[in-house]
Order: sequence, then structure tokens, then C-alpha cells
Amino acid sequence: MSTIEQLYKTLDQRLRPEDVAEMIVQLMTSQLAIHELATLSKAANRSLKNNIYGYTSMLDTFGKAIGADKQIKKAIEIFTINEKENSGLYSAEGIETFLKEVSPLIHKEVGENDFKSDRLNKDLRKLAGLDISKRNYNKKWRLLKRIEIRLQKFIHESKKIELQKIAKHGLSHTISFEDFSKDLNTACFIAYFNARSNLRSTFTNHSQERPFDEICEMLFNRCMKNPEMTHWETISYIYTDAKVLEHLSDEQKGKLLGKWTAILQEISSFLEELWNGNDIYRKTMAVKKGNDSTTWNNTAGAWNKARDNWMNLIYALELDFILDDICFGKVMRLMAADVIAWHLSSGGKIDPNTDVWNLVPLPWEVFQERIFCNKEMIVNACKNAGLDPEKSGWIASRTHGVSTFKPTPELVHGVTVSNPFLAKVLRQNKYFSGKL
Repeated sequence: MSTIEQLYKTLDQRLRPEDVAEMIVQLMTSQLAIHELATLSKAANRSLKNNIYGYTSMLDTFGKAIGADKQIKKAIEIFTINEKENSGLYSAEGIETFLKEVSPLIHKEVGENDFKSDRLNKDLRKLAGLDISKRNYNKKWRLLKRIEIRLQKFIHESKKIELQKIAKHGLSHTISFEDFSKDLNTACFIAYFNARSNLRSTFTNHSQERPFDEICEMLFNRCMKNPEMTHWETISYIYTDAKVLEHLSDEQKGKLLGKWTAILQEISSFLEELWNGNDIYRKTMAVKKGNDSTTWNNTAGAWNKARDNWMNLIYALELDFILDDICFGKVMRLMAADVIAWHLSSGGKIDPNTDVWNLVPLPWEVFQERIFCNKEMIVNACKNAGLDPEKSGWIASRTHGVSTFKPTPELVHGVTVSNPFLAKVLRQNKYFSGKL
């Protein structure tokens, strides 16, 4: 596998920025100026290949939804289905196709799973030409039902993982290899910024590290110096800064706006489902026992990322008059009570963004046009909370500076541990997890 192919694979992984930087050095050493190589080497010199341990305890992939592999293999056995028909069955579409093809073999309708009313009795089985015993029929019927249940869980878990990816890096994991590999400067910026965006949150009472660091700046400047060669539309999948969007046609921006609008629509439904299924204390957003904080925070992050990109495109297309008719706010994440207490004890106070969150309507209700909210209402809520509505990101995407590169810490549930082998032991024994 070539280095550019390896670099492309990182878009759907969680490799440390240092390891991605090392790949970029291999690809671009001969093309980089001395000062550019020196900047990139700040990260590349700390890659696992150059590390004394050569190991990290942190997973380098996102989670993976568990499909119906086990159940399908059993179904192939008891339905005596030819193995060659078992290709591509481990996606949601494949499992659904499998059910539609196999369920008619025992005259079962997909989705009809009531054990009392949806099974065929002896007479109906005979009428349907099913010359099998009641025990054999029930065994097959129950197995198909389990596959249907597993399919729904697989779809749900896949959605959660997709939203986690969007929350971290936008749409970079959907970029095709063809688009990614058209221009080397474009590919290197996307890959490194993607790795920085995927960094895990640390346990702190300060703001998290911003992903756009000095190495991102150097790589992006190389794209800016060669605007004709740079593939700006591909970059816009992860970075919708005005400097990027000005290189896109209105048609390209319109397609991207449509994509983010559809994503917001999907997330709004999921947020409502989570809100109704969790007893969330809106006033402080402090997590309570029973709250699915991981799913909520990932989904809130996906909403905020999608909303930022949607806002950037609205302004780039000069459609900001829309915000006078509809403007939906950010979604606040759930915060651990000990972090809130730590923040208050160190002289801080509840995040003023939480005050805005309490003053404006729930954003998914606004997006679904069930409750009215516009830009003016959000601006007033920000002023009441003592926030600048633009700088705080409520009516525009938050502006960012350029952060100094910092080595990726070895984390155990957000807590920095100096040694990766010690981190593995601590994680296995549930330290810092809140479960001891």
C-alpha cells in the first residue's frame, strides 16, 4: 500500500497527529522548505516509530457497530442456504436484503414479529406447503425475529458512530480516494487537520485544545499558495472557513448546504429522541444517574458541527436573511458534576452559554418549525447572558486562532497518564471511569 493510500485510510481512523505528520514527511520531504519541514517535524519526531515506547494504549479507530453476523451464519446453516449467496450481508442493506429473501421461505412477513399472532399454525403451514415440524418452524421463525432485532440495533449503533465522526471531523470520512489524491497539498492538510480534530477531550476545567494548530496553518498556507491546484471542494468537507468557501462556485456551496441541512434534519430527530428518553436537567446540564451522556454529547457535538458548517455556508451564499425567519441555537453537552464543582471551586461559574441554552427554544423544535426563533431572539439571549453572539458562536461559527502544537497526551477517560503501558492497566481496571 502506498503512503498516499495509508494517509487516506486515516480519514476514518483516530491516529495520533504525530503519526499522520510522519506519513506527510515521507510524502513531502523534497517539496517542503526548511522552515516548513521544521514545523512539521515538531509532530513527526514524536510519532510512534520515533517514540521510546512505540506504543499507545488509545484505540486508533472509531467504534464499530455489531451486525448480525452470528445470527446470519446460523440462518445459513438451518435454512441450508448456499454460502456463495452470503456476500455483502454485513451492512444494514445486506441484512435487510437477507431478511427479505429468507423470510418468504417460511412465509414470514418482515416486521411481523408477534409470537402469538404472526406465526402460522399447523393448518396454515400445510396450506402454504411447509412440510416441516412445528419445532423446526418455530426455530427458524425465532431466528429471523432475532435478526430483525439485531438489524435495528445495528442501524441505531451505526448512527451513533456516524454522529461521533461528524462531531469530530465533519464529513472528511466520506471523501473519496479519487478526490483526496488529486492534489498532495490538499490531501496532507485534510489528513493532518482530521487527526487533530479527532483528538480526545481531556479532563479539565479550562477550554479544550483547538484542532487548528501551527502545523495546520503551514499546510493550509501551502494550499493557499497554489489555489489553482488545490481541491477546495474536498477541503470544504472538513473546513468551511471563508477562505475555503470563496473558491467554491455557488452550485458547489449550494450542494454542500443541502447536505448539511439533511444532516441537521436527521440529528434533530435523534436529539429529540434522546431528550425525551433522558431526564436531563436543562438548567445546569449536569449529568445525572441514568443519563446516556456519551450518546448525548456525541450527538450534541454533531449538531453543533453541522450547524457551524450550515451557518458558514448561509453567510457565504449571502442568504443570512433566512436567519431573520429561522435561527436555531447550539446544543449544550452534559457536564460531569465533579467538573462543574472543580470549575466553581477554582473561581469560575456556570458556563454563560448554558444561560443562553435556557433562554432560547430547544433547537430541534425550531428546526422542525414547531416553535419560532430567529436571529434577533438569540442575540438578545446572548446579551442577557453577557456573551458576544458572534464570538460565542451562537449566530455564526466561532472564529479560531492558531494554537501551538502540543504532543498528544496518553489519556485514560480524559486523565493524562505519562506511560502508555500504565494507562492500559488503569483503563482495564476502570480507573477514572466513575465505576469503581
